[in-house]
Amino acid sequence: MFLLGVVYLFFLAVLFSQGATMNILLIFMGGFMFLQYFMSDKLVLWSMGAKIVSESEQPKLHETITKLCMIADLPKPKVAVVDSPMPNAFATGRSPTKSVVAVTTGIMKTLNQGELEAVLAHELSHVKNRDVMVMTIAGFLSTVAFFLVRYLLFFGGGQRSRESGGIMAAWLVSILVWIISLILIRTLSRYREFAADRGAALITGAPSNLASALMKISGIMPRIPKDDLRKVEGMNAFFIIPALSGSSVMQLFSTHPSVEKRIAALEKLETELEF
Repeated sequence: MFLLGVVYLFFLAVLFSQGATMNILLIFMGGFMFLQYFMSDKLVLWSMGAKIVSESEQPKLHETITKLCMIADLPKPKVAVVDSPMPNAFATGRSPTKSVVAVTTGIMKTLNQGELEAVLAHELSHVKNRDVMVMTIAGFLSTVAFFLVRYLLFFGGGQRSRESGGIMAAWLVSILVWIISLILIRTLSRYREFAADRGAALITGAPSNLASALMKISGIMPRIPKDDLRKVEGMNAFFIIPALSGSSVMQLFSTHPSVEKRIAALEKLETELEF
């Protein structure tokens, strides 16, 4: 994903060097964000092979989500199921009225009712907090920052900055700005996972259920075939627990806090709720 981002930015940098104006590039970026914002739910469901299910197809799942939505004061989202042994769940959609909550068949087989409710409450907390919108805007601002830096470097240095050496320097500094922005965005993402965990604990009143679910899911994930994990790694930002196929440098840029830190926060919250 990091390399794809670099290629994307390099592509825009080439357009800029070939005479594309800043306005054209901003329009391009705005169009890209528009598609991401308004089409994200359809793209996520399509990429995961998720199927929207009716109440007659999954009555228990619908009943559980309806109950949690009443507690959380949320409109009921669409419900989807992914036929996958990987135990996971995710939510997508730009607003509470345009959202989808999806679960895999694997997670429904793995968790008991209380644990599944906690996971669903976590995903509904993402919906209530409008996390898809927040992260989309954060990503757009990161890209704008990249081009503002590059634009200032390119035009601020006069004719010399337009030479090949100046173009390369501007591109490298812009990449550095983008990397820093990426780290900040991932930090924001981890914070919002903590917030969703807290929201789930308050909705269900049982932080221990979510802690138990996290332990079960993280314990099973290493046993999922590597090929299955690689197919969905691009969706990690949406999952309740990332699907990582092995140790890699990208774990330094994780979208989620460690399971240990999340469980510690839930245990602390449970102690607070007892008093």
